[in-house]
Amino acid sequence: MFLLSFLLIPIIAAIVLLFIKQDDKVQLVAVGAALLSLFAAIYMLTNATSAFDAAWLPVLNSRFILQADGLSKILVLLTAISFPAIFIATGKNIVANKNVFLSLMLFTQAGLMGVFLAGDALLFYFFWELALIPVYFLCSIWGGEKRIAVTFKFFIYTFLGSLFMLIGIILVYSKTADHNFLIESFKHANLTAAQQAIAFALFFIAFAIKMPIFPLHTWQPDAYEQSPTAVTMVLSAVMVKMGLYGVIRWLLPLFPAAANSHAIMVIDLSVIGLLYASFIAIKQDDVKRLIAYSSIAHIGLMSATLFTNRSIGTQGVLIQLFSHGINVLGLWIIADIIEQQTGTRSMKNLGGLAKKQPTLAILLVAFAFANIALPLTNAFVGEFLMFNSLFQYNPWIAAAAGVSVVLAAIYTLNMVQKVAYGTVSESVNKMSAPNKNAQGVLIVLIVIVFVTGVYPQPLFELTKDTLQQLFVK
Repeated sequence: MFLLSFLLIPIIAAIVLLFIKQDDKVQLVAVGAALLSLFAAIYMLTNATSAFDAAWLPVLNSRFILQADGLSKILVLLTAISFPAIFIATGKNIVANKNVFLSLMLFTQAGLMGVFLAGDALLFYFFWELALIPVYFLCSIWGGEKRIAVTFKFFIYTFLGSLFMLIGIILVYSKTADHNFLIESFKHANLTAAQQAIAFALFFIAFAIKMPIFPLHTWQPDAYEQSPTAVTMVLSAVMVKMGLYGVIRWLLPLFPAAANSHAIMVIDLSVIGLLYASFIAIKQDDVKRLIAYSSIAHIGLMSATLFTNRSIGTQGVLIQLFSHGINVLGLWIIADIIEQQTGTRSMKNLGGLAKKQPTLAILLVAFAFANIALPLTNAFVGEFLMFNSLFQYNPWIAAAAGVSVVLAAIYTLNMVQKVAYGTVSESVNKMSAPNKNAQGVLIVLIVIVFVTGVYPQPLFELTKDTLQQLFVK
């Protein structure tokens, strides 16, 4: 019953918000609900939790099952940290119909929690859609000038991906011995080699679009740029993890033969996307687009590592799922503070932040170091394990992927130089007093960065059971 609270808290709060009109009260309810989910997540980490199982669609033999292993817990924790951080950091932003905006954000949170906890394939699909639909409205109503075209592209990509996954679910369901949607039944479905290859392709397309990996990535930079920054934070810090989660939870365990035979293709595409995004990031002037391409590069490395099918690499990915979310969330919050106070995201119009707001500049440098996986930061541990796995799989592929480390340092430090140092620009000179709430959130996030970087053992312990399920037969 406890796991159900991760759905009920945001859903009830989302409904309540629709009847509140005062922005200050709306903000209070949203932050309160998000913090309550965070407390529940922390409690879950320190206490045993049993699965929640109830009848749902008996005519289809589908059950409402929520269960949490280490993989689920680490992503539930990331989600539970991200939403209060986003609500508090962006709380002073002017948003029309704020109650509806935050209500849709909370529905998205509920959908994400459901995706990471569902133990039934049809329920997983239901929450997959529940997470995506509010984002469509958030982007199309509160987005930038090009929001309609960008949101339409986002909708087409995600709709087709969801459709492919639904067809794949129906295919596997039809081959299960007991004709139900439980993940254990799907693992033992009687699929021929050809059917497994088809099902693999259907699921993989849906997950590849959501990550996204090359060449299915083209919706992402535009969507990140045109979405309200609070929504972009959700997309980048948490929602891209849906695709990686799907690969770990469903794709690799359900279709091991097809995954093995297609591994080199997926790894090659992931590494191509990793390098492609890194080179494009170097040429960006818009801070949001730079962070967007940086995110594609990091996700590409995680995708490539998963298909090496090695325990050490998967361990690195499990840690990096959490670390990347924290790091990119910090970068987005800093980008939002700068945009809100200067009115620009163009690096050529910025400069001298360290002289105007030194605390914010220090935080920018710290998150930049985490973004390039400097030792003692959280990303170093995950990247070290992932490159180790790629090297064991193929040294040449590891070398190609390793170029991204240099490229990440180039575009990240170039951004820091242009934004934080040099002559104080006219835009930066207009910056008012620091946003104390946002800086408070950033300080909490940077503590997480260095604590988990110096002592990552709790993350290893948390994900140990998932590795045993995947690699100990």
